[in-house]
Amino acid sequence: MNPSTLISASELAQALRSPQPPVVLDCSSELGDADAGVRAYEAGHIPGAHHVHMHHTLSGPRSGDNGRNPLPDPLLFMQAMSALGIGTDTRVVAYDGSAGVYAARLWWTLRWIGHEAVAVLDGGLGAWKAAGQAVSTEAPPRPRPAPLKARPSLEKTVSYEQLRANIDAPRWLVLDARAPDRFRGENETVDPVGGHIPGARNRLFRDNLQADGRFKPAAQLRAEFEALLDGRSPEAIVNQCGSGVSACHNLLAMAVAGLGGAALYPGSWSEWCARPGAPIATGAD
Repeated sequence: MNPSTLISASELAQALRSPQPPVVLDCSSELGDADAGVRAYEAGHIPGAHHVHMHHTLSGPRSGDNGRNPLPDPLLFMQAMSALGIGTDTRVVAYDGSAGVYAARLWWTLRWIGHEAVAVLDGGLGAWKAAGQAVSTEAPPRPRPAPLKARPSLEKTVSYEQLRANIDAPRWLVLDARAPDRFRGENETVDPVGGHIPGARNRLFRDNLQADGRFKPAAQLRAEFEALLDGRSPEAIVNQCGSGVSACHNLLAMAVAGLGGAALYPGSWSEWCARPGAPIATGAD
């Protein structure tokens, strides 16, 4: 396991018994129900874990054309992490009960503010329970705030304007993490318009996982992504999805595969389809 990508349930259990245990963050959430994650956390979480709200902490205010889950203000996000006891060198482990989608968003956002010591629990809460580890319904004590200094970002983003220009002068290949039917423009129930960014390729985030919910081996992920990249370097890739959340799962999978360096389009399809005149493609290509 790579301490900057994934950690297993057994490794986390051992780390929590160490003199300097990591801060564990429960990122459980649910599309369409803002408080489902809080209820899931209260029903049972890793002992000592704190809950991080997808909409209150991992997202910023909506303007109507910046997507459903815009990135949070970096300073406010740093303050929220500091309040959870995360200092500049604190190890952090994120998990959820939803295939790692929301945990990957926290992983990416911490790296976005320059914090490298963060990993996702491979297999999430399900793997923790399957390993025979206990869960708790008790809220942990309020942590002492820790000094968290700003560092250069470890992640890259691209804007709508950059991707719009990319259609006429291709620089990046776009990977779309949504379900294939939504990519094709079918069965769209989340956003007002169906389809995808012209030229994008589809990589459903769930294809990163094995049947037990853990990530596929690094070599397998690398082979699958390299087939999509078709000779391009990771730096020539932009990941997007519906609102910039499940795209982080693909970015994590690429990092596991040793293909770090790709960018995120934070607004993703929910921003793209809200912009007047944005070109839209449908079908499998």
